[in-house]
Amino acid sequence: MSAIVPISEYDRQTTKAQSAVRRTKHRALTFTAADLGSMEFPPIKWIVPGVLPEGATILAGRPKLGKSWLALDLGLAVARGDYCLGDIKCETGDVLYLALEDNQRRLKWRINKLSPPASAEPWPERLCLATEWPRSDGGGLAEIERWAGSVEHPRLVIVDVLNQFRASRQTSETHYEADYAAVKGLQELAGRLRLGVLIVHHVRKGTGDFDPFERVSGTMGLTGAADTTIVLDRDGNGCSLYGRGRDISEFEKAVSFNKDTCRWMIQGEVADVRRTDERSEILAVLSTAEEPMSPTEIADATGMNRNNAKQLLYKMAKDGQVDKAGKGRYLRPSRSADADRE
Repeated sequence: MSAIVPISEYDRQTTKAQSAVRRTKHRALTFTAADLGSMEFPPIKWIVPGVLPEGATILAGRPKLGKSWLALDLGLAVARGDYCLGDIKCETGDVLYLALEDNQRRLKWRINKLSPPASAEPWPERLCLATEWPRSDGGGLAEIERWAGSVEHPRLVIVDVLNQFRASRQTSETHYEADYAAVKGLQELAGRLRLGVLIVHHVRKGTGDFDPFERVSGTMGLTGAADTTIVLDRDGNGCSLYGRGRDISEFEKAVSFNKDTCRWMIQGEVADVRRTDERSEILAVLSTAEEPMSPTEIADATGMNRNNAKQLLYKMAKDGQVDKAGKGRYLRPSRSADADRE
């Protein structure tokens, strides 16, 4: 049995010093719950209230749907302190729009559509545009920071599109790592400068019952690095703007595009707008019916899900929009008197 070797005073002091160093490093990286409870943080600031907060936001949509029109309209509204998406008032600030798939002629035409000469509204000095810009690994991030330092109140940077700004994938990187890195630099810059960065991107081809985030082209590294993701989409019921983020409540707005002004407008919550549309379809079918109809007949005539039609008819009857005529059959209130006489 080997003898126990006593620890020398030197070894004891060395161990104590090493432990102190480890504790110091540990405390530099952590904080206690009590510390956190006493901290105060400024509230989340909105670039476009209810839609676009500070931080990095991905705006994804299919090609030619109009996401660049939306991005440019937001930029103009912020540079002017004007309204966008109908009646949303934006904070005034300086905007940098990197239109990396456009040229000056096309940009002038687009701004002219969004700001027609007849309005007599001057084009904003606070909107700075560029059709060429270094990629993120070629000094692009540093140039954005220089721009922010050269203006009075930087509020929004628009990168249109991500593929023209991001670095090429290194052979040592996975697709996820490359996608994460493509957004992370912009996300860190937005947090450091307390401004918004809107990153225009595409959605994958095809449709289906996916989580909206799954429609964003690429891996989940893109949405994982972004603070917020907004998807501009269109289906058989119309267009919608879906948003979700770390610091904002999930939203889904029904939107419409005006082809004359090339501006997007929020119509309301998707559920409310589409419910109104479905009610209108039901009333249109009942208005031409010769006799009361069952939920199944109405569902077949409108193309609605039968269970959804049944539930909506119950609500419409409760709201006085339709009348019940016997068990499980419905007609428009205007036809009730005729039905009673029969």
